[in-house]
Amino acid sequence: MHGTDEPQSPDRPYPPIKKTQLSESALVEDNGVGPWWKLLNRYHWFVFIVAALGWVFDCLDQQLFNLARVPAMRELLVVDGQAATKEMIAAYGGYATSIFLIGWATGGLFFGILGDRVGRAKTMMVTILLYSVFTGLSALSTGFWDFAFYRFLTGLGVGGEFAVGVALVAEVMPERARPYALGMLQALSAIGNITAAFIAMALGYAAEGAASGAVEGQTVWLAENYWRIMFVVGIFPALLVVLVRRKLKEPERWQHSVAEGGQKKRAGSYAELFSDPRWRRNALVGLVLAFTGVIGLWGIGFFSIDLIQSVFRKHFEEQGFSPDEIKGKVTLWAGITSVMINVGAFFGMNAFSWVTGIIGRRPAFAIFFVLAGASTAMVFLELDKFSEVFWMIPIMGFCQLALFGGYAIYFPELFPTHLRSTGTSFCYNVGRFVAASGPLALGLLTSVVFKDYPEPMRYAGVTMCSVFVLGLLVLPFAPETKGQPLPE
Repeated sequence: MHGTDEPQSPDRPYPPIKKTQLSESALVEDNGVGPWWKLLNRYHWFVFIVAALGWVFDCLDQQLFNLARVPAMRELLVVDGQAATKEMIAAYGGYATSIFLIGWATGGLFFGILGDRVGRAKTMMVTILLYSVFTGLSALSTGFWDFAFYRFLTGLGVGGEFAVGVALVAEVMPERARPYALGMLQALSAIGNITAAFIAMALGYAAEGAASGAVEGQTVWLAENYWRIMFVVGIFPALLVVLVRRKLKEPERWQHSVAEGGQKKRAGSYAELFSDPRWRRNALVGLVLAFTGVIGLWGIGFFSIDLIQSVFRKHFEEQGFSPDEIKGKVTLWAGITSVMINVGAFFGMNAFSWVTGIIGRRPAFAIFFVLAGASTAMVFLELDKFSEVFWMIPIMGFCQLALFGGYAIYFPELFPTHLRSTGTSFCYNVGRFVAASGPLALGLLTSVVFKDYPEPMRYAGVTMCSVFVLGLLVLPFAPETKGQPLPE
């Protein structure tokens, strides 16, 4: 069986286990027709909601960082009253993002192993606490390096949450419901991103009012420090840990894997992951797939907000607003842009779930790699007017973030239970180690290679879009898992 692509036999029934009022074993009969959500019992819904909230808050943190990065760099890079240049802000923003991604990758690898060894629920609790606390501490930054340090520690928790969350949902859900539940789990990440955007919009509005004197009781401090308040908001997901600790159980599939494994199966072992030809190939294929999407999003897509801010700034300058008023308006409209990206992303990730259910995993990835590259290049090359934001940006969000719905569905299907969290985390997070070069590359292209060009960010972004070709090249080596049970 190992080293082949042959479909596996259906899993043998688990031995009896102790039942509780809420149990994943209380399956709803599946006659093969009807919507997937009708197969879920109360406990399935509970697990889905907890995992979704963990991922929503995780993405809230990520997006708060993306929206706060430019104003944070503008303040933290001031030396002896000398303001930072646009090139410095772009370059150090890239460095901060890369450091965050390195922390994300490091935490993902560590907590991926921990999820297979000590359990999905316990590990999820630790990761949520970690990213909540250090997001809040980011608000206390006084310079670039302590800011980068907090972002690294935040990244540890952010990176660990994804692998244990998708492994938990994949192992609990009924077979037919699994890919749709995982796709919806990832799609709900857009809710966290949109929430962050609304926070940025509200604070941008308040900062604009403070700068203009139109909002009574506001101070100059608010206009200058609204980005710090964004990070303070990131502390609140820690409250979810109370719910995880009280009610969430480890998946029955994981419990039996631990009980029956003995010395034959080393849970969370990279040595075991790479000693078997099948798991090794799946891990390397998943790594390249994830690297492509992560570079596309964190090395190109999220930096489109910086580009769009320059479009907004030019638009408001032409309308005659003061510099302080423009600062607040740009922040407000950057938040609106983020909402549009994530509305597109929500529908894109759900679309991936349905497309892959019809034509399979590999063809779906091929379609969305092409669409992601084309739509991202369109934004960087063509977007130049205020009105163009409203249709180009949702299209880019739909095409580019749909890939992440594919990762949530596909990666848990590549590995057995005792290596599922480890393998998923390897794909997603080693990809981030390599992908940390993406923001650095974009920063160097912007500040060095294309620095003499008008709006160098545009040329840098279009150049970076070539990374999507890499995802297409690895697809022939990817196993097709549509319609197959989770491997054991």
